[in-house]
Amino acid sequence: MSTGPEPAAGGQQHPPRRPFGEVLTAMVTPFDADGELDLGRAEELAAHLVDLGNDGLVVNGTTGEGPTTSDTEKSELIRAVVSAVGDRATVVAGAGTYDTAHSVELARSAERAGAHGLLVVTPYYSRPPQEGLLAHFTAVADAGDLPVMLYDIPPRSVIGIDVDTFQRLAQNPRIVAVKDARNDLRVGTEVLATTTLAYYSGDDPVNLPWLSVGAVGFVSVIGHVVADRLRAMIDAYHAGEHQRARALHYAMLPVIRGMGRVGGAVFAKTALRLRGIDVGDTRLPLPPATEEQVAAIAGDLAVAGVALDPQARPNKPAYERGHGALGGRTAADLGAEVAYHRT
Repeated sequence: MSTGPEPAAGGQQHPPRRPFGEVLTAMVTPFDADGELDLGRAEELAAHLVDLGNDGLVVNGTTGEGPTTSDTEKSELIRAVVSAVGDRATVVAGAGTYDTAHSVELARSAERAGAHGLLVVTPYYSRPPQEGLLAHFTAVADAGDLPVMLYDIPPRSVIGIDVDTFQRLAQNPRIVAVKDARNDLRVGTEVLATTTLAYYSGDDPVNLPWLSVGAVGFVSVIGHVVADRLRAMIDAYHAGEHQRARALHYAMLPVIRGMGRVGGAVFAKTALRLRGIDVGDTRLPLPPATEEQVAAIAGDLAVAGVALDPQARPNKPAYERGHGALGGRTAADLGAEVAYHRT
């Protein structure tokens, strides 16, 4: 994994430390036609994403449908991805839930499976106070030896991480970075100025603005199809070619628009299929894209100049009626059966 010199106390140094690399994609989890984990396709996808320009991959996150994969599937996926990319990329494993004890176990399992780091999201639904966040993140970080990226995303978790909580968490030697999806550059700037935490943009529409206040990279969804452009943008920015960086950012807006139509996981799987890489459909409660949505996303990608596989037939549904997010086991009425046992 990519690291620089140790930061000075009281803020980031220049050049900043990049503990997990610069361009990371929050990788989707491939499923087969029956909705089961497809490890072979996961290895192929991981290698493809690194070849495209990613120097890091996040697995078992939200885009990776971590809420609907079992603990066993999570460990198997980590092993497969680490095996596929070797030392070419940092593999960061999602280990955060709204249960501290479960999160600790996921962190330990991820370390045993070979992950290089952990992504730990703010506990959701239960709305813990800041002292609860401090205790939760500390317990997960202290469960092993892996470096931790905090995931701050109030739109999903409701509760955000306060600046003083970031400052206290930064004192833990294993808590080294933040994935930000709260879109508050004021908070991030203050944390950057007062801690040694490395910031990663966790929301593609604001990747470039985050660089301007000191972020070191991205944890992206659109990186599934344009990681090469994200790499070019960050290189241009650091070279002082700001006009070129802006032009690259603007040129990716149609891809971002496509993502906004259906959300990250559904978009990424749809876009990959349109590119000729079929990684299956999403599991419920995320339904696959409709015929109209597939066509719209294909149009967005085409406007952005992303090459599509002519065999993908974007105007044809990517799934058949009665074959939904759980694959062949799904009833024709998708509401009739939303889950089945997975070990």
